[in-house]
Amino acid sequence: MSKARLVITAVLVEGRSQSQVARDYGVSQGWISRLIARYIVEGDAAFEPRSRRPKSSPTRLPQATIDLIIELRGALAGKGLDNGPHTIAWHLEHHHRVHVSPASISRHLHAAGLVEPNPRKRPKTSYIRFAAEQPNERWQADFTHWWLADGIHVEILCWVDDHSRYALSVTAHRRVTGTVVLDQFRKTVEAHGIPYSTLTDNGMVFTTRLAGGRGGRNHFEAELRRLQVRQINSTPNHPTTCGKVERFHQTLKKALKQQPPATSIAELQTHIDAFVEVYNHHRPHRSLPHRATPATIYTSRPKANPASRIDTHNRVRTDRVDQAGSVTLRVNGRLHHIGIGRHHYRTRVLILAHDHHITVINATTGEVLRDFTLDPTRDYQPTGAPKGPKRKKP
Repeated sequence: MSKARLVITAVLVEGRSQSQVARDYGVSQGWISRLIARYIVEGDAAFEPRSRRPKSSPTRLPQATIDLIIELRGALAGKGLDNGPHTIAWHLEHHHRVHVSPASISRHLHAAGLVEPNPRKRPKTSYIRFAAEQPNERWQADFTHWWLADGIHVEILCWVDDHSRYALSVTAHRRVTGTVVLDQFRKTVEAHGIPYSTLTDNGMVFTTRLAGGRGGRNHFEAELRRLQVRQINSTPNHPTTCGKVERFHQTLKKALKQQPPATSIAELQTHIDAFVEVYNHHRPHRSLPHRATPATIYTSRPKANPASRIDTHNRVRTDRVDQAGSVTLRVNGRLHHIGIGRHHYRTRVLILAHDHHITVINATTGEVLRDFTLDPTRDYQPTGAPKGPKRKKP
């Protein structure tokens, strides 16, 4: 039996006073008065719990905006494009002049049952992210697999700018060979200039460094050497090193799945070209500042090249000493850990990098914590202090 029914029975049937019932059941006398008034008007319906929803919600989004959010979600998903809260907020602001926070959009998407929770998904904050400082400073390349309508297997070769995520070249082929890689690289260079460096995996079409020295350099490696382009290859079994082009493959395939299956490589190339136009010039990119498009970022800064690239290691960056007593600095594409000392845990620091000469300064006090020459062959740069507690002399 509910407390409301007990209270009404005690007052109306037993004839006890409201003040006495309020003391016996630990409720307010005002609540008892309202409950009895409801019972007289509504009868047994007074025992049912009532909604606590306010009569009005002045900050609630208009229904037209909610409908627009759901419509944009479906339209973007139908094209195979990103349709998360941040992207929807960008489209609302730029195309409809409506300002809605991503949190509000996420809440309404959940309420509409359009979001599938995935609590086991690895949080994005757990990834260490890096990007080139200039356009053409590093081109990532890789190829992925696709199938035509009749089941014929084809391969898609992609070149992506590391700084801006700009899709430089995306082409479909019956099979990606070393000759195809060289030909498409030359066409991309002709269209966008010579890059400072390239980043690929260790596929034989890109490098022969894992072939045991047999055959020498391939055509692509010889072309890079001729142009004085620095070649970077990922560590075997570490696909996240080429994460930008790998992520581009996912985005590309998601869009292609929304198109009718292509019956030929030429038709597939038409689908790819249409997607690249949207991706480069019209689709906001979550990883870029202010959700800009890749084309905007790619054309907003001077391009690096083998002769005139700005040395990105002459710079100042901020960091905080981690629990292990170190900070990190990436030099020539390699991440180095610099020992500072565990007693400086959580201290904010400034890192002054002039080539390999590194100075680490306490950002608050100006105290120099480390001043040394970095050893590019080592990951951890020790402080040189003895490990463990000091031994007492006998």
